[in-house]
This record gives sequence, C-alpha cells and structure tokens, in this order.
Amino acid sequence: MRWLLALVTVLLLAACATGQPPGAGPGETPPLFTLDNVAEPGALSVIEVYDPLEPTNRAIYRFNATFDRALFLPVVGLYEFLTPTPVQDGVSNFFSNLTEISSFANAILQGKLTRASRALVRFLVNASVGLGGLFDPMTALGTAQQREDLGQTLGFWGVPDGPYLVLPILGPSNLRDAAGMAGDRLAFWLADPFWLATLQDRYPAITAMEAVDRRHIVGFQYYETGSAFEYELVRLLYTKQRELEIRK
Repeated sequence: MRWLLALVTVLLLAACATGQPPGAGPGETPPLFTLDNVAEPGALSVIEVYDPLEPTNRAIYRFNATFDRALFLPVVGLYEFLTPTPVQDGVSNFFSNLTEISSFANAILQGKLTRASRALVRFLVNASVGLGGLFDPMTALGTAQQREDLGQTLGFWGVPDGPYLVLPILGPSNLRDAAGMAGDRLAFWLADPFWLATLQDRYPAITAMEAVDRRHIVGFQYYETGSAFEYELVRLLYTKQRELEIRK
C-alpha cells in the first residue's frame, strides 16, 4: 500500500506539471521522475482507468462520504465504545470465517486445489476448535486466510473489469466485481450452508452486525487522505489491488 501511494503521488505530480518539457535543455537539471522512468511500459496510470460514468460515480462518492459521517461512523463508534475489544475480535473472526465458504467454491472454480483445501480446513477447524469461528486458531498456527470471490474467478478466466463503478455505501468496484458480488450473494442464499442464510432472513440484526463489523475493520475515512485527488487515488488503488489479487 505504501509503494502504491508513493506511485500515485508521483503520477499526479507529473500530470500536474503542465508545460514542462520531457527532457532537460542545456544547463538544466534533468527531472528526477517522469512518467517514462517511473511507470513500466503499459502500466496502469490514473487516466487509464476506464471510468465513463465518472460524474455519476463522483456524486455517489460524495453521497457515501455524507452517509459515512452522518450515520455509519457514529454507529460504528458506538459499537466500539460499548463492546469490549475481545468481543469485537470474536465478531470479526466469525464473519471472516464464513467467507471461507465462498473462497473454497471460487478456488475450485479457478482450479486452485491447494487454496481450496486451505479454505476448507480453515473453516472446519475455526468452526470447531475456534468455537463457531469466534477464534482463529488456524492463523495462529501459520495458515493465513486467502480470500477468493466470484469477481476474482471471472477475472482469472479473462473477463475484463468493465467500467469503474462507485456503489452506494459499498464503495469502489467495477462491473465485473459488482456482478461477482451479486453472484456470490445469490449462491450463498441458494446453497444456504448450515442454514446461515435462513438465520439472516429470520434475524436481520445479523446482517446489520455484519455491516457494522465490515466498516469497523476498514480504517479508511472519506476526505482524510490529505490528497486533493482522493477520488482518482481510490479509483487507482482499487483497480490495482484487484489486478494483484487476480494474479496471485
């Protein structure tokens, strides 16, 4: 993340330096950084992210920032104030362990059998020894989580990103990943593993708690990056992160 932030800063500074020649003239000090010597040939830059819906995406981005500050963060702050840290960790472990089901299925679809077996073992051990997933003994034993989702599976098989999207409340995405997210959710409800989907239908508070927990573990806050180009920064980092996750 640090090198990505540094790269974006350099790219933005280079893009803002209008009127500067690409090379140094006689008696001039050559520029330390240029787009040619910073970015690899064909590497992703800020303007290369396909964003045909940018005006709409920016409006949704501003809505998300307002919603976050006015409602989401106060609720999360109250949750953190009232709930002891061990309980917060247990809730995060529980919902994180549920994602192993999706990771297992998507690893199978990608032919990553080792990763699929890792996800299955993690789920079974954490669900049993970890008391329903409230604890994460597998990570303590050195078997860290490696998440897979349908968006990654589609990308693995060559489905392009499609246009960049900012989803209401959910944040940055693209057409492929948004479709993958919907597909993962639909598969979860149809398969209803261990009657978990049925429980969420019966007790909406579980879904609300999942949303609060997800926001709790994300440290990002809108308009606090210190960058005048935060929208472009988030767009690039999301796109690059997904590219790396598909390659791994």
